[in-house]
Amino acid sequence: MRIGFDNSKYLKLQSEHIMRRIQKFGGKLYLEFGGKLFDDYHASRVLPGFEPDSKIKMLAQLREKAEIVIVINASDIEKNKLRGDYGITYDQDVLRLIDAFRGFDLYVGSVVIAQYCGQPAAQAFRNRLESLGVTVYIHYPIEGYPGDTDKIVSDDGYGRNEYIETTRPLVVVTAPGPGSGKMATCLSQLYHDHKRGIASGYAKFETFPIWNLPLKHPVNAAYEAATADLNDVNMIDPFHLEAYGKMAVNYNRDVDVFPVLSTLFQSLNGGECPYKSPTDMGVNMAGFCIVDDQACQEASKKEILRRYFSAQCSHAKGISDGHDVEKIKLLMNMVGISEDAMPIRAAAMAKAEETGEPASAIELPDGRIIVGKTSKLLGATSAMLLDALKALGGIDDRIRLLSPSIIEPVQDLKVNHLGNQNPRLHTDEVLLALSISAATDPKAEIAMQQLEKLRGCDVHSTVILSQVDDSLLKRLGVNLTCEPVYQSNKLYHK
Repeated sequence: MRIGFDNSKYLKLQSEHIMRRIQKFGGKLYLEFGGKLFDDYHASRVLPGFEPDSKIKMLAQLREKAEIVIVINASDIEKNKLRGDYGITYDQDVLRLIDAFRGFDLYVGSVVIAQYCGQPAAQAFRNRLESLGVTVYIHYPIEGYPGDTDKIVSDDGYGRNEYIETTRPLVVVTAPGPGSGKMATCLSQLYHDHKRGIASGYAKFETFPIWNLPLKHPVNAAYEAATADLNDVNMIDPFHLEAYGKMAVNYNRDVDVFPVLSTLFQSLNGGECPYKSPTDMGVNMAGFCIVDDQACQEASKKEILRRYFSAQCSHAKGISDGHDVEKIKLLMNMVGISEDAMPIRAAAMAKAEETGEPASAIELPDGRIIVGKTSKLLGATSAMLLDALKALGGIDDRIRLLSPSIIEPVQDLKVNHLGNQNPRLHTDEVLLALSISAATDPKAEIAMQQLEKLRGCDVHSTVILSQVDDSLLKRLGVNLTCEPVYQSNKLYHK
C-alpha cells in the first residue's frame, strides 16, 4: 500500500493545538472526539499511513490531565444499533470502550445517556452500568433543537440535564459512533459550569470531513458515505466563508448547531464568541499531513465502494430502508467510480458463474487475486483463505494443507452431533484444523505464519456470508464486501 499520510506529523500538530485550546479557556476544556479513539480503521483505510490507535496513544501521554466521558444515545440502545466493524451493539461497545480506556490507564469518569425519554432498554442499561460501579448521567431531548436557541440555552433546555461532575482539566467526550450527542453534552456542561462560576471551553478533535480539502475530494466523499445512514451532508461552511472569505468544508450537523454554540458563548462571555465558524472550533490538522494525495484519493474511492456494498447488504438483511444505498450511489457518480471498479468482484463473479456456486476472491498485498470456489468439503471463503495462505507462504497450490481425513471428522461432528445442515467447514473451523495440523506439518505451520499478511486485504463474496465467516474475516483485519444476496432462498439466515 502506498503511504499517503504522515502520522507522526499529524499527532504532533494535533497535540500542540489541544494544549493551546486548554490554555485559551482558562484551564478547563471539553474536547469532543469525532471518529474512533482506539480503532479508527476508516481513517487508516482512506488515509494510508494513518495508524488506527495513534489518537489513543497521544491521549495516553496526557493521562494525568485527562478524564473520559462516554456518551450513548438512548435511541441507539433501544434500536440495538450495531457497530459495523465489530458487529456489536452500541451499549456493548460502551463496556468495551471502558475496558479499553482502563487498559491505557485512562480515567473514565462517567457515561451519559443522551436523548433519554424513558426508553426501557436505556433504563436497563443504566441499571447495569450502575451495578458495575460506573457513574451514569441522564440528558434529555430539547424541543426545538437546534433552532430555538433561547430555549436551548436556558434552564428548560440544557438546564434540565444532569450536571457531569469532572475533576480533570481535559475532559474527553467520546462515543461508540456518530450521532450519539457528544457536542450537546459538551455545550450542556459549558452552561452548567457558567452557572457554577467555572471557566471552561469547548473544542472538537475531528478528522473528517477535512476542512482544507475540496468539498468533492474523495476523502471527504468517503466520510459522507460512511455516515450515509445518518443523512450527514458535507457542505461549505457558510460562517467561515462570511468571516474570512475562504472556503472550508464542514458538515450539516456542525453548521446547524453553530448558532447554538455562538449564542451560548455570547451569553457566557459578555456577548463574545471565541469562534467565528464551526470550522474554527475544530482541531483538525489532517489536511496538512497528506503526503501523497493520489494515494489517498484511490484509497478513498475503494472505501466508498465498500460502504456501497455494506449498505446494500444491510438493506437486504432488513436493517435499513435503503436510502443510504441511493446516497452512496450518488457519491460514486460524483467521484467517477462504479461497482465494476473492483477487480476482485469481477474475479469472484466469474468463478460463481462458471461453477453455479458461491465464490470469494481476495487481493493480496502484491496485487495477486486468489479465488476460492465452493466444494463438498469447504465453503468458498474457506477455500479462498487456504489458497491465499499458500500463495503468501510460497506453498505449491497443488499441495493440500488439510487432507480429507482431517476435514471429514469435523464434518461428521457438525452434521451428526451438533445439528448443522451444512457440512462445509467455515473459516474458523478451517483455521482451527490448520493450527492443529501445524504441530506436525511444516507447510501448515508456514501457512499459519502468513495470517498477519492478510490485514488490509480486500475480499469480495458473491453471497452474504454467515456471521461466523464475517466476524472472523473482520478479526483478521480483512476489508470484506459481499453481493446483497443470500446463498439460499430461505427466510431465516444465521
